[in-house]
Amino acid sequence: MSVPGKIVLALLAASLMASCSFFDKKKQGDAVAKAYDKYLYRSDIQGIVPPGTPANDSIEIVHRFIDNWIHRQVVLNQAESNLSPEQKDFGEQLEAYRNSLIVYGYESELIRQKLDTVVSQLQIQEFYDKNPQNFQLRENIVRVSYVKIPQASASLAPAKKATQLLKSGKAPDIDKLDELCQSSMLVCRLDDENWISFNDLQREIPITVDNQDNFLQNRSFFETSDSLYVYVVRIIDFKMKESLSPLSFETENIRNIIINRRKLELINQMEQEVFQKALENKDFQIF
Repeated sequence: MSVPGKIVLALLAASLMASCSFFDKKKQGDAVAKAYDKYLYRSDIQGIVPPGTPANDSIEIVHRFIDNWIHRQVVLNQAESNLSPEQKDFGEQLEAYRNSLIVYGYESELIRQKLDTVVSQLQIQEFYDKNPQNFQLRENIVRVSYVKIPQASASLAPAKKATQLLKSGKAPDIDKLDELCQSSMLVCRLDDENWISFNDLQREIPITVDNQDNFLQNRSFFETSDSLYVYVVRIIDFKMKESLSPLSFETENIRNIIINRRKLELINQMEQEVFQKALENKDFQIF
């Protein structure tokens, strides 16, 4: 859509929008566009251009904003012209939406002030024990340690030593491996207490496995590589899809479930209390 001459002048002036002087009080009432009986003023587009934006980019941003505004007014006018007064009456919907926003705002403030967000490990354990059916794995998960060795260093002594230590898996050797990684170009993941999905592991290291079950049941140590690194991987433990998910893998999920339940309980308690108070005060009647 072509932009009228007045809008072009406004767009040229937009290069000065980053400065405070552009939108002085005398100019705030000036229109930069008109569609039917609606006007767009300079004050309406104040602030849409981030400070420091180059002049040409500022013009483009304002141009696009005005063009979008005109398109909206054209479509709105078309809709207004083709709907009956009854079809354009959204009073009930707007009132319902307003009421929902007010209640939501009150509930949010209530939760902010009164919700207990402290969840103990004992509470997490109890929830896990009582709801095993909720914690069936949807994918295979593993606990792994691996060493990421630059290709240029793969044949050097530190890399060979790292492979030996990782393959051993003994606690003293893993401590030595950690020290070796900190003092060399090796990158190590030795946090073997945490579970990770096998799919996520395949995104961390360059390995493609067609049959995960068979791979996990028959491999505890493997090497793979890409153009930059050699990856030496030790699978410490694994659990198959549809088996019971370990507690450590579900801890954060359980914590969120408990907190969400507390939110619902807090809101329900509030609703019951205010309803009872209104009932006692005879604040409502049923005819």
